[in-house]
Amino acid sequence: MFNVEKATENAIDWIRAWFEENGKGCNAVIGISGGKDSSVVAALCVAALGKDRVIGVLMPNGEQSDIDCAQKLVEHLGITHYTCNIKKSVDGVLEEMKKCGLDVSRQSIVNLPPRIRMSTLYALSQSLNGRVANTCNLSEDWVGYSTRYGDAAGDFSPLGKFTVQEVKAIGKYLNLPTDLVEKVPSDGLSGKTDEDNLGFTYAVLDKYIRENVIDDKDLKAKIDRLHVLNEFKLKPIPCFEYQPE
Repeated sequence: MFNVEKATENAIDWIRAWFEENGKGCNAVIGISGGKDSSVVAALCVAALGKDRVIGVLMPNGEQSDIDCAQKLVEHLGITHYTCNIKKSVDGVLEEMKKCGLDVSRQSIVNLPPRIRMSTLYALSQSLNGRVANTCNLSEDWVGYSTRYGDAAGDFSPLGKFTVQEVKAIGKYLNLPTDLVEKVPSDGLSGKTDEDNLGFTYAVLDKYIRENVIDDKDLKAKIDRLHVLNEFKLKPIPCFEYQPE
């Protein structure tokens, strides 16, 4: 039921209109991982703005085994790109935390790199007349599989309302390399895929999101619990509404 042609063209028009209103003449700055989401966002921005206004940023944390995928994407699109290795920044913050006597948690270790990557993107963006693209999709956002103020940040979000299956369809429609569109996402730490960590597939999640269909009651309960627990990530910071007397 997904009309990929209409959805893609509407997304391209939306990006173009957003830049007209929020950054006329500015560049789209995108963190390129080599996975489907950053690849599709970059391709959409090229279609909307032209390749001369799209900048890719590769941000390995030391050695990145699949950095060739990110390189393949920027070469395929023909966009300007920069490589900023974030390892020294990540190691520096963790070292300072340890000097404070903190027992650094696994959650801190996992979420620090994406937050430093987003800081890096904004630093480059401000030196390149840019606007930072968010590359999250609806499926990941639904269960909170993103880092607040990390990959969940950005100035505009082309894929925020598309499921994983829909993002893949858009990537294929835009003639992106199949291996990038179908690349299995992983956390880069444990050797596990995102789906391994979540405990369910995106295909199952997407069907539940779009059709409210899921056979496993326990799995439904888990997805619902994750959605409720992480919904705050999609909302603005709560602000005390002070009313002067």
